[in-house]
Amino acid sequence: MRAALCQVGRRSLGPAGLNRAWAALLAAGPSLPVSRRTIYSETGVWERDYRAETRRRVEQWWHPLIKEHWRRRAPDDKSRQKFYVLSMFPYPSGKLHMGHVRVYTISDTIGHFQRMRGKQVLNPMGWDAFGLPAENAAIERGLDPEEWTKSNIEHMREQLDSLGLCFDWDREVTTCQPDYYKWTQYLFVKLYEAGLAYQKEALVNWDPVDQTVLADEQVDEHGRSWRSGAVVEQKLLKQWFIKTTSYAKPLLDALAELPEWYGVKAMQANWIGDCTGCYFDFRLKVDGEETGETLAAYTSTPEAVYGAAFLSILPSHRLLHGSSPVRPALQEAHVPGEDCLTSITAANLFTGQEIPLVISAKPEFEGHLDTIIGIPDTSVEDSAVARALGLTAVTVLETQPDGTQTLLHSGEFTGLNTADAFSAITQRARERDVGGHLSSSKLRDWLISRQRSWGTPIPIIHCQSCGPVPVPAEELPVLLPRLSSLTGKGASPLESALQWVHCRCPRCAGPARRETDTMDTFVDSAWYYFRYTDPHNGQRPFDRSLADYWMPVDLYIGGKEHAVMHLYYARFFSHFCRDKNLVSHREPFHKLLVQGLIKGQTFRLADSGQYLRREDVDFSGPEPVQAGTGRKLQVTWEKMSKSKHNGLDPQEVVKQYGIDTVRLYILYAGPPEQDILWDVKTDAIPGVLRWQARLWALVTRLADTRRTGGVPAPQLLSAQEKAEARRIWENKNYAVSQVTHHFTEDFLLNAAISRLMGLTNTLSRVSPRVVLHSVEFEEALAALCVMTAPMAPHLASELWAGLSQVKNRLSRGLQWDSHVLQQDWPSVDPEYLQTPDTVEVSVRINNKAYGSVSVPLGASRNQDEVRELVLRSQVGVQHLKERTIRKAILSPRAALINFLVED
Repeated sequence: MRAALCQVGRRSLGPAGLNRAWAALLAAGPSLPVSRRTIYSETGVWERDYRAETRRRVEQWWHPLIKEHWRRRAPDDKSRQKFYVLSMFPYPSGKLHMGHVRVYTISDTIGHFQRMRGKQVLNPMGWDAFGLPAENAAIERGLDPEEWTKSNIEHMREQLDSLGLCFDWDREVTTCQPDYYKWTQYLFVKLYEAGLAYQKEALVNWDPVDQTVLADEQVDEHGRSWRSGAVVEQKLLKQWFIKTTSYAKPLLDALAELPEWYGVKAMQANWIGDCTGCYFDFRLKVDGEETGETLAAYTSTPEAVYGAAFLSILPSHRLLHGSSPVRPALQEAHVPGEDCLTSITAANLFTGQEIPLVISAKPEFEGHLDTIIGIPDTSVEDSAVARALGLTAVTVLETQPDGTQTLLHSGEFTGLNTADAFSAITQRARERDVGGHLSSSKLRDWLISRQRSWGTPIPIIHCQSCGPVPVPAEELPVLLPRLSSLTGKGASPLESALQWVHCRCPRCAGPARRETDTMDTFVDSAWYYFRYTDPHNGQRPFDRSLADYWMPVDLYIGGKEHAVMHLYYARFFSHFCRDKNLVSHREPFHKLLVQGLIKGQTFRLADSGQYLRREDVDFSGPEPVQAGTGRKLQVTWEKMSKSKHNGLDPQEVVKQYGIDTVRLYILYAGPPEQDILWDVKTDAIPGVLRWQARLWALVTRLADTRRTGGVPAPQLLSAQEKAEARRIWENKNYAVSQVTHHFTEDFLLNAAISRLMGLTNTLSRVSPRVVLHSVEFEEALAALCVMTAPMAPHLASELWAGLSQVKNRLSRGLQWDSHVLQQDWPSVDPEYLQTPDTVEVSVRINNKAYGSVSVPLGASRNQDEVRELVLRSQVGVQHLKERTIRKAILSPRAALINFLVED
């Protein structure tokens, strides 16, 4: 009977109705035994003590109800304000780690908060499912990588569910599914048609073990592969590229329009570089005959392009080492260590001028360039090369009496000053599609080819008659061949699948071959945020109206290790989609929150570097040593890893402490961008456990007081008690203001928890008569529970259920019969907004308390302003005037400033 009633209650009664049903059942007689170690939502009897068993029962009861509450959200309504919170989707390795728990706890918390503010929230989840790890794992196990990946996804989805995370699973995307990579291929074709995807020979980083190309960032400082550890080789291969350099300047300029990204904007700007020059396209000739070879060359002074005297390439250039038709002529002319004039000429497709090709004596150019335009008028070095080789150059710059320079012998641009010429020439080149896109010397195009079987097939067909031909949109997706068995790493499953490789040309119907390279997985993740807005669309990647409603992502959360490449590629795709009128927004992400690592303590033998398990360490002495041998150890904190024996299984941690405790710990242990050093003996777990117990005790106290103290009568409070109630009201409003700020602006969720702990302290010190007779205590406790709910939803749900049965409630306007996550987020009372907004900031000098100073609320988070106000105050004049201040530190968690001074 009890089980049946519980199920009915979960489905239809809601917390209050279920409580009433249980109360009626219990009042009917003692025949139904009720466990003393249970919770109010099950029995209608409030458990006074918050024990580990209580935590377990609370989470067991509320876990399915909270997920059902999230699933029963209102249908999409474009008239409502939206909030798109997105956490970087994981690779389905099959096992969550604590870094996953951190990023998804943050997104889940923000999602609940924004929904309580009345927003229509999108908080989706999916899988970055292609890539080499799955391929290698499948080979090692003799499995199809698709089956291995699917089983991992199922397991990880269950793990995420067990953590109480509320994602919009009806929008789930998986990049290795044809209904997803069809549209990755579609966007690639669009890039190809726009001239932004191309194939050329390139010297690449080759991993001889994993048999694939690596990006520069995947090679460590010792020249080894980030994954296999093999010494990386340089290999010349024909590769596919995406011309991201054409978008360098727009991507750089757009950073100024974005809010602060915790240092990531500077990283993006540094990655792109100063876009002061551009590329121009050239067509190569040998003895006056067209070769079909084109070359893009860079100049930092495009305004002087009509003064070009030669084109210069590095000795390592692909033209000297690959299969280019100009290779024999280049090799014949090349003398190592010298500037070599060749018989090859290069026709500038913008100016129409034909200039000679030179092999440079230099081993490298500035940045990542391998081809530059030599312009003697703007470069002393270029002038010296031209003189040494006997080359003549047209003078294109003339200095005027006022010091400005104007153009000579520059066609229609003659007479323009250099600034105007720069803009006009680059714009005209872009219009004619022969270059002109502003870029930097350090930026290279995106190499996307990967020699892997488990990736998105590049939708190109190679025809002897037509050349490379994109697969028509109606024939997409190009499906991966089914890989039922892989016998070894040396074999290429795609190459061996001849039936798949050999096909007909879509243009001439002649015999042709499919492209066997697959795309870098960064391509899959460069547009997934769009697909979440319309994940089941079979006609296009996404509907523009849906993308325009949800985009840009309001808050993007992920690791700082993706702050350069992934974000750059994702921003590039978004800019491209805007230019193709697929969306109206250019930038995909509004605010970015990068979270630090969760590190575990590692123990390494000092002499060999071998990692030890914690159980193999002797902690009995002053320093840890190896158990049994006494050998010295290096003790450090590192990213959690199985190989370093410092990892934690999230589900084991949850089993020990509970979901809410782990959530609160992760949010409280430090600001999101900082690393967390996990050590359960000294960290914040005891603190958050105590806080949960104190919240429970507050609800218990209010229920007991109202049950035994009689009918509350606010008019019976003395003047002193009314002043106490007034302070509760002020502290509540201050907490609402600060916590809301942390949830919306700086995302210092650790500071938000500290503020809630402060309000808890205030309520814990209240006298009994104020608890009984004041509406302020009741409303502050209700606000406290509501503000705790996004971070600890299970505990807050039970606390709210307990509050809902308190007798003789004084507060009005709260929806006591609704779930805590259905409550409106508390707002600051209008009267509080009209009072002088001040905060009492505690002043410490060398960590010793010296009083407090009242500062305006608006200045309370600004370290420089607080510092100056303290120095001008009585406390500052008395204790700091004659002292040398080395540093002032404003606490992000509390209203406190600490001055470090020289004694």
